[in-house]
Amino acid sequence: MPAATTTLRVLALSVIASLTVTGCQALDDAGRALERADVVNELAARMDQALTLTYSADYQLPGGQTATITQGQQPARSAYTWPGGRVTVTEEATTRCETTDDRTVCTLEPPPAPNAKPSVVVFDEVERQGLVTPPMVMGRLTTAALDSAAVITQSDTTLAGLHATCVEVRRSADDFTACVTTDGALGSFRGEVDGKPVEVALTRYQEAVDSAAFTVPPGAGVVDRRPS
Repeated sequence: MPAATTTLRVLALSVIASLTVTGCQALDDAGRALERADVVNELAARMDQALTLTYSADYQLPGGQTATITQGQQPARSAYTWPGGRVTVTEEATTRCETTDDRTVCTLEPPPAPNAKPSVVVFDEVERQGLVTPPMVMGRLTTAALDSAAVITQSDTTLAGLHATCVEVRRSADDFTACVTTDGALGSFRGEVDGKPVEVALTRYQEAVDSAAFTVPPGAGVVDRRPS
């Protein structure tokens, strides 16, 4: 189980337990916290499971742009493509590609440790670009679940033909809406990232993936920094 989401669930449960045991919150506050933890735990469990799946998910970004999350198993590999860049993690390399003025250059570095999950490594890299990832969404949900003043509303919807559970969060410091599909894929997110409004929505989900998603794009320049 990925360390990131496991930590989130342990944090949520430990803090809520302290509220109910120490009496630092009123009983009704503790009850609301437990309800929020149930929602967060359910979505976290789905996203944990999604890390073990093979799928490709396309997302609509503002301005008509798109992004794609692709995962494969046996061997485990993952890629996140967005306008102007891509990060890919396979058994052979961690590859970062950037496109400027219609020219793509990819830098190959050693792969992560054998016990590292490629998707977790990819998401860590992508978050540095200010992009939305499932672990980032779970972090926001967990913070909201532990905020007694937050207003959290759960609903259901359909995205790209898939059922999804949605959570609308209203907080003084952070309003956002997030949806997660039954299989654990990120369905949508609307809120702010690094102070900028961001909105992504799932437009296509496939259980089959194209192996080309994990290779260097044709015609790209290559800088190989792996040990020879």
